[in-house]
Amino acid sequence: MKYETNVPLGNLTTMRLGGLARYVVEIATKDDLVEAVAFARKEGLPWFVLGGGSNVIAKGDFDGVIILNRIKGFEKISEDSLSVTYKVGAGEVLDSVIERLVAENLSGVEAMSAIPGYAGSTPIQNVGAYGQEISDSLVELEAYDTNSNEFVTLDPVSCGLAYRNSIFKNPETRHHIVSSITLRLSKEGIKPPFYPALEKHLAERGVPNPSPGDIRDAVISIRAEKVPDPEYIANAGSFFKNPIVEKPVAEKLSEMFPDAPHWDTSENKVKLAAGWLIDKAGLKSYSAHGLQIYPENALVVVNLNAESAEDLEKFKSEVIAIVQEKFGITLEQEPETL
Repeated sequence: MKYETNVPLGNLTTMRLGGLARYVVEIATKDDLVEAVAFARKEGLPWFVLGGGSNVIAKGDFDGVIILNRIKGFEKISEDSLSVTYKVGAGEVLDSVIERLVAENLSGVEAMSAIPGYAGSTPIQNVGAYGQEISDSLVELEAYDTNSNEFVTLDPVSCGLAYRNSIFKNPETRHHIVSSITLRLSKEGIKPPFYPALEKHLAERGVPNPSPGDIRDAVISIRAEKVPDPEYIANAGSFFKNPIVEKPVAEKLSEMFPDAPHWDTSENKVKLAAGWLIDKAGLKSYSAHGLQIYPENALVVVNLNAESAEDLEKFKSEVIAIVQEKFGITLEQEPETL
């Protein structure tokens, strides 16, 4: 393996910010993964695993080893009358995996179409979109436990999957590097009611009983209008999490703003729409410090010409403060910080 030195993190992350990484290495096998971790330990340096860099904000220099996970694999494990199970390498491009599964008319991940990045990153954030999350289909994953120096198999419960969270994000439990994920896909498509934006799109086009392919096409079309392609406009996708609040907080908001979108997540918790809060706070298309709230989607922050992560931090803080002042609700950043 080749260890590159002093690599700009802006070239590895879709927000195109950050300083230099001391070392960057691309791995293609599980043996490569073990070797990369051993190299970092030998050098006395931390390591950080990157997929496509679409959900990571690099703040400055990283005096350590960036491991680019490119472990491939796409294998049918089992099949029964209702489902098919596949094992997928962590370094497979997520949208390509979804495209292949949808081509077999399998359902479970089609609503996550066009999300950038790699398959191995999906459990870290419990990636989801338009009513589906990876936790809905995940059977298990294989990961290198850097504490025990062995590969282990973890089920979804052990992964602690929650809304945009898992054990892989908590510094106290973050000692696994995903090498593969195993997904169980349904032979029956998802049934209505669909996520509102998806429901509207399908209804306008007269698709009452959508196939996985119909859902994929709809999601790709919706995302093309609402999320800029990071290849052309620097961004990290959804920048703010949808806040989950106590039910009395949501009820108070609904009294003041009856049109405020909300979804019950448990008996006492309600998920609110961060994009709606940002828009309603008067921040539509807001720009400062070389960054902007994307005009078509208030969840997305685009980098117009920001020069540093400090610019992004100032911009983020201003948005959070304005929303907090208007609604008493604190937004949180969704992408991970390196």
